[in-house]
Parts: sequence; structure tokens; C-alpha cells
Amino acid sequence: MASSPPLRRRRLSRRLRELREASGYTSEYVTAEAKRRGGKWSRGKLTRIENNEWTRPDPKDVEALLDIYKVTDPQERDAYLTLAKQARQRGWWVSYSDVVGKGTYVGLEIEASRIRTYEALVVPGLLQTEAYARAVMSSHGVTDPSDIDRRVEAREMRKQILAKADAPRIWAIIDEAALRKIPADIREEQLRYLVDIQRPSLRIQVLPDSAGLHAATAGSFVILDFPEDPPVVYREDVMSELFYEDPVEVDHCEMVYDHVHASALSVEESQQFLEELISASQ
Repeated sequence: MASSPPLRRRRLSRRLRELREASGYTSEYVTAEAKRRGGKWSRGKLTRIENNEWTRPDPKDVEALLDIYKVTDPQERDAYLTLAKQARQRGWWVSYSDVVGKGTYVGLEIEASRIRTYEALVVPGLLQTEAYARAVMSSHGVTDPSDIDRRVEAREMRKQILAKADAPRIWAIIDEAALRKIPADIREEQLRYLVDIQRPSLRIQVLPDSAGLHAATAGSFVILDFPEDPPVVYREDVMSELFYEDPVEVDHCEMVYDHVHASALSVEESQQFLEELISASQ
């Protein structure tokens, strides 16, 4: 599985911002200095770079910033430029842009060291069987069989991270409502998959209806942790994908996750719960 260009862009943006802040320069000063040195720097360009609002970083822009920030060590400069080149690469998901969009989440997911997720209404994507994935996509209004095929193919590509030697540790909390909504004709297969896929690095808890109102009633979310980078929280709704990176926002989501974790059945109790649902489905 290839490395993650989205993660490299995010890292490069953060490090360039840290360089500017360490230098004590304002964005206005850096932009003016870059222009003075002959670069094509429009107003707001540096802000977009530092906010990771770029798609394919230009190494020339990175070099210009390194010059302004007086980064002269050859090895350090080379590390930044290598990062810029890696950030310009295209991941496998680019060929599935018609069904996964920009693929930012997919690109981050492949290098996560830990994935913590709470799902209120569906089984998490990485834990879906093919039949269930097709049912979910059809419920979203996708009717073209070839379109569904491509979406399922992309979903199966995502699941390859589970087989990596350094596969992420996954802790999924699934609401009972999501399990009850699995179509009857494929319910047993999907539930059995959830039981069988578990291992020390992949655990599932069920949040039962008996838990009542809980900390995550606002909806589903995913927390992605990385070996060398700060965590990211991901949420999606009907119209958009949202990424939260501010430490205060991430801390809040982690607190919510901890509360939901405490409200859910234990791993052992969840296994028993799934087994009982399987028996009821037969």
C-alpha cells in the first residue's frame, strides 16, 4: 500500500507554519518578501499553504519559504523538498475519484496507527462485507450497477490496510441501531463477519439501546492517530466531509469517545450480544 500524499501535505503545511512562527514573521511579511524575490505570490497564498488548502505543493514555493526562513542545512532542506515531492504523488484512490471524491479521508486512513470510531447508523466501512456495502450504497440512492461495483471495489481496496504488517489498531463502537438496520437477508453474514474479524488489534463494542441518551448523540465520528503527526477527527454528513485538527476540538472528541466507550458493552459482552443477534437471524 502506498504512502499517504494527504498526510504528507498536512505535515508539510504544519512544519512550514511552525518555521514561520519560529522566525517571528507575519504572513504579510513573508508574502511581500517572496514577491520581492521574484515569486508569484498572491494575497492569501501563504495562508492556503499553511492551512493545507493545496493539492500538489510546488517545490519552488517550498524552496522560497526555506530561503526566507533561513533554513540552510542541506539535509534539512532536502527533507522538506522530499516531503513536497511525496505530497505531490497520487494515491490509488485518484482512479476512483468518481466515487470517493478527493479521497482525503482514504489517504489519511492508510497511514493511521490507530482508528477509533463510533458509528450510529451503519457498520464502519472497514468492517463491512461486500453484500452489506452494496446494500448501504443502494440505500444512498446509487442505482447504476457499474457505479455500485466501483464503489464496492474502492471499499475493498481500503480494507487492504487490515492485512498490512503494520495494520492500524482499530477500536469500533457500533450502535445497536446500526446492527438492527442490517437487511434481514444479509444480517447473519455481516454479524458473523464482525465476530470473526476481531483480534487483539481490532476490537468491537456494541452501544446498546439500554444505554439511553449518551455523549455521542450528535452523530458518528472517527479519530485517526498517526505515528509522527497530530490526530485528526473526521465526520461526514449528507453534503460534506469535515476534518477537525485543532487540539481543543480533538480533545473534546476524544472525551466524547471515552464517555461512549464507557457506556458501551465490554468487548466480551459485545461478542455475546452479536452471537445472540446471529441466533435470532437464523
